Amino acid sequence: MNTKNCLLLTLLLCLPLAVFAAAPLVYEGKTGLGKGKHIVFIASDHEYRSEETLPALARILAKHHGFKCSVVFGVNAKGEIQPGANNVPGIEELAKADLMVIFTRFQNWPEDQMKHFVDYLNRAGPIVGLRTATHGFKIPKDSSYVKYTNGYAGADYKDGFGRQVLGEKWAGHYGGNHRSSTRLDLVPAQAKHPILRGVKDMWAQCGGYNANPLKPYTALAMAQPLKGMSPDSPDDETRKPVPGAWTRHYLGKDGKTKGRVFTSTYGASNDIENDGYRRLLINGCIWAVGLEGSIKADLNVKFVGPFNGTWARGKGRRKGGTKPSDMAGWDTPVVPLQ
Repeated sequence: MNTKNCLLLTLLLCLPLAVFAAAPLVYEGKTGLGKGKHIVFIASDHEYRSEETLPALARILAKHHGFKCSVVFGVNAKGEIQPGANNVPGIEELAKADLMVIFTRFQNWPEDQMKHFVDYLNRAGPIVGLRTATHGFKIPKDSSYVKYTNGYAGADYKDGFGRQVLGEKWAGHYGGNHRSSTRLDLVPAQAKHPILRGVKDMWAQCGGYNANPLKPYTALAMAQPLKGMSPDSPDDETRKPVPGAWTRHYLGKDGKTKGRVFTSTYGASNDIENDGYRRLLINGCIWAVGLEGSIKADLNVKFVGPFNGTWARGKGRRKGGTKPSDMAGWDTPVVPLQ
């Protein structure tokens, strides 16, 4: 075989692997209120197991409610999930998305990936942001995308994506992780808000985040830090409640088009084991995509397939080697045990 043929054979053999590595994890429902709507989930944080939270939520929205859900992850060169990796292949799916759910921390994506994210913001696409998405980017000063970085100093986009779009940047812990959990209390004045239908008894295992969202916003739940790691732990009287879930809008590039935003400063993988909080997030996604009329108090929010959240287990993340495809289908574990 001559050199030219060897090269061609090598390219053909490598192509499927390259395409496979770049493909998002897709769950596609058959029927339900979300039929015809496409949600793109972006998971790449360093601490709170977004790679566990987001596939679990995506399965619920797809299987029970008919959405098409594409999940993209921070991955390494082997296509393995690497939490916090600055590489999210498949993000181009945002071009066809009706909703973006983002759970990232201090990201600095290649410009060809960041462009898809910015294009989505420019058209004021609806957004759900969880936990560290408030400080989702850490971009060098010499980058053309520096204004999206957490704490950006420029007056044109003060404090970056988190503050300008989600409503808050990194504002500090408000209670210690793994020592202090959080109760989320509904705001009485918002009791009839569509996102709160059927929501009760919310408790998050994460410690609190400080939050004073950029106005205008509507607080739906107030976060009360607790003195312990169980739902019945007493209140930490030294810490008054702060917003833990809210809605707001942001403007697209044209300065006129408004995009819906739902933000919660919780969402670690074990937080969603709480039925009330998991329902809040599912309702938040449905509201953000504009289907609030279909939110019912008894919507099915049960997990689909085994869920193995590890954030609160005290054992650290599982060893590397997991690929998005390992969570394909309805019955594979999220995330596979190793």
